[in-house]
Amino acid sequence: MATPTIWLGGSAGSYGVLVHGGAGRADASILDDRKLACAAAAQAASDLLRAGASALDAVQRAVEILEDAPVLNAATGGALTEDGTLELDASIMEGTTLRAGAVCALPPFKHPIAIARAVLDEDRHVLYAADGARDFALGRGFQPALALEMITERARADLAEVLAKRAEPVEAGTVGAVARDQRGRLAAATSTGGITGKHRGRVGDSPILGAGNYADDARGAVSCTGQGEGFLRITMASRVLAEMQAGTSPDQAAARALEFLQQKLGKIGGVIVVSPSGLLAWARSAAQMPCAHAWDGEPVSTTD
Repeated sequence: MATPTIWLGGSAGSYGVLVHGGAGRADASILDDRKLACAAAAQAASDLLRAGASALDAVQRAVEILEDAPVLNAATGGALTEDGTLELDASIMEGTTLRAGAVCALPPFKHPIAIARAVLDEDRHVLYAADGARDFALGRGFQPALALEMITERARADLAEVLAKRAEPVEAGTVGAVARDQRGRLAAATSTGGITGKHRGRVGDSPILGAGNYADDARGAVSCTGQGEGFLRITMASRVLAEMQAGTSPDQAAARALEFLQQKLGKIGGVIVVSPSGLLAWARSAAQMPCAHAWDGEPVSTTD
């Protein structure tokens, strides 16, 4: 069993942001573009945090930028169902009051994470699905997008490979962000197109609290990426936070959860974390997971 690669940065009392562009191997031709998208998202979120914005606003903005990047698997460029359609999942959570919003199996809208934020702000329900998610979005003034504007040639080619059984279904490119603001508030956000060639109505871990996304000021904030069925089965985000609550450092907590995922289910992925004190950490068992981070307004750094 491979040992996860881990990273830990930041310092106690810091405000900062960490974003990911999905765990899984990407073609060399688009890896740099994925890193650039992560850097742009981290920079925008860092600028907001430096100006005093909330962690919630910062992670939403970061994920919106990632959703616009056609080389990632979220909104534009998202993975296609077996029927060649887009069904999008997203969630967002803030750690002070534990308010959260999520959508799943959503038809094409430019920014699913913004619709999830509207669910959070309404604070009546947490998760809307499929037609209900679409109707909620329309009722809040969001405009649907044309599928042809959001479906990329790369997504079509990936689907053709899977349907021809020349490639295994993958979920690489899911995006996410975690942040701590200057008041010590935490937030997390995750968005995805899911698995290439998935059945209609399939929902992975990204919109499910405690599995693909979670934020709690007392324990930390987590965004996950990888093989969603596995993350659901072990409630990955909650597992990482339970380790941290027991005193494990955020990087080691993420690594231990990934080791359990691989040992128990044979699946891989990645996790990003921010601790209550402001430490930023990531771990991945996949070959790649482009990330970008910044704290206290310092320049943004990226990794593979």
